[in-house]
Amino acid sequence: MDSLDQEKKYTLFAGRLSPIVDCVVALAAGVLTTLSAAPFSLWWLGPVAVALVYWKIQSLTPAMATLRGWCYGVGLFGSGTSWVFVAIHDFGGTGALVAMLLTTLFVSALALFFAIPFGLYRRIAGPRLAFLSFAGMWVMSEWLRTWLFTGFPWLLLGTSQIDSPLAPWAPVGGVYLLSLITALTGTLGVEVLRRRWVFLVPMAGLWIVPFLLPAQWTTPAGKPIQVALLQGNLDQRIKWTAQGQREAISIYTAMTREQAKDIDLIVWPEAALPMLEQEAQRILEQVASDLGPDTALLTGILQRDGEGRSYNSVIGLNDVQGEYQKAHLVPFGEYLPFQSLLADTLAFFDLPAPRLTPGSDVQAPLHVAGTTIGTAICYEIIFADHVAQQARNAELLLTVSNDTWFGRSIGPHQHLQMARLRALENGRHLLRATSNGVTAIIDSQGHVTARAPQFEQASLTGEVTPMQGLTPFARTGSGPAWILAALLTLLGLPLNLSRSKNDALDEKGT
Repeated sequence: MDSLDQEKKYTLFAGRLSPIVDCVVALAAGVLTTLSAAPFSLWWLGPVAVALVYWKIQSLTPAMATLRGWCYGVGLFGSGTSWVFVAIHDFGGTGALVAMLLTTLFVSALALFFAIPFGLYRRIAGPRLAFLSFAGMWVMSEWLRTWLFTGFPWLLLGTSQIDSPLAPWAPVGGVYLLSLITALTGTLGVEVLRRRWVFLVPMAGLWIVPFLLPAQWTTPAGKPIQVALLQGNLDQRIKWTAQGQREAISIYTAMTREQAKDIDLIVWPEAALPMLEQEAQRILEQVASDLGPDTALLTGILQRDGEGRSYNSVIGLNDVQGEYQKAHLVPFGEYLPFQSLLADTLAFFDLPAPRLTPGSDVQAPLHVAGTTIGTAICYEIIFADHVAQQARNAELLLTVSNDTWFGRSIGPHQHLQMARLRALENGRHLLRATSNGVTAIIDSQGHVTARAPQFEQASLTGEVTPMQGLTPFARTGSGPAWILAALLTLLGLPLNLSRSKNDALDEKGT
């Protein structure tokens, strides 16, 4: 009798422990996904993380699958977006406890983008084609995160594969196709571990095909352009003070005068001069007069129109045609979503309410130094389709950023990795000018050809080649990858519905 009681107690304990273990494993899988991305770049951990989340998910209830997805999301965003605390606390002037609370709410909310789809997956998907439908649902969750509430496509699974053998898939279908193939590698790997050896064939195919794809989809459109990217390393804490304005003017004008006369293009970072364009007009005119006759300059700056609307922009000096206004603003950083509901909340936490206006979704490229440049300001570089839209009409890509807000966190390295993937997806050289790093020149294969040290004043010089022609991804955008993910997800539905119908008939017959 005692033996039976002990067995019951063990079964009860194991039953209670199981959800805890499951959650811990899911949390660990989220951390592994962060480690697969920059700056750690252990890309092979991406499929491993998927395998851990997929393992025996069919045996879970929908509620437990939801919990597993939420724990994975907490592990991913808790480790991968820890820089949010740095931005809020170190540079937002918010107390540590409030910053921790806001970061926790941010991470918990983002984790729902895995919790809800995985719970739904468990409710509707069948077991026989689970390896396909689970990978499809993974990418559908990334698709949802790309646009809902203006979108936050940070730490997409496919981004980590920029240095893996899968990278040649990027010009074909973009980051979401990379995510799908990475997720399929994880689910197929689980099936192989279950001794279903036939699944080795499709898994091997996903990794062999990239070796057969073209090494370069685009071709040079002209001679190389000599460029200089200036990194002022201005302290963010004083940047918008009178002292910060004086230092910015002194730093960037002096660094510009030091550039060689054969430089075709000089680039200052996002909001290099912490003032409105109208206020900086006299300074910009002086800078333009100091430039060589064949040297153009692009700079990030704030603009205000006649109706009082402010824009985060890129403008040019010395034979530059066009300007660019940032279209995808940073929620809570540059604009306030649901302003009527959240304005009082920000006031309660003593946080400023941002008031920038987005530019048009469709803007013409800049005409500079005999070529055309597609532009993305800071946060926009993480939106693959926005950059592809710019690349269709441009021969070069440019992103200016103020990554000072990240402090010494992993954020700038993640940001650089996403910029590298945009270059590879579109077959375009890309210039990345930042306030304190990581400033870099990236070729059309996504390789960093020159890079400035972080947290130092630096002038990064090099050359880039305008490119013509379009990659398959630049032509179509992410649509085909999203459709493929949806179709794979749907493959699980008829099986499950058929099974549910048969179960209902069996129950009725009984």
